[in-house]
Amino acid sequence: MTNQKYPRGWNEARVRRVLEYYESQSDEEAAAEIDAGFKTTTMEVPVGLVPVVRELIAKRRAARAHQTKTRNTGLQPSASRAKRSAGSKAVSRSRRLKP
Repeated sequence: MTNQKYPRGWNEARVRRVLEYYESQSDEEAAAEIDAGFKTTTMEVPVGLVPVVRELIAKRRAARAHQTKTRNTGLQPSASRAKRSAGSKAVSRSRRLKP
């Protein structure tokens, strides 16, 4: 190859490896790789926001895990909650404390 400029971290050997990988793939393997790509999203985030994004992802995962856990245990609401949802009027804490 002629004297070409590659992006940072790339060189001729790496380009050849990538080409070999994709050229040797069967149609089924290529389709599976494309389908797998639709299940995740990659995006650029400014370095200063990375901790915040990680925290948001962790909170969402924890909330989903909690939802799955409570859904799958077959738990029923407590008797007091069942009564309230059946029509009893719930009294706010501030109203209970007033004389």
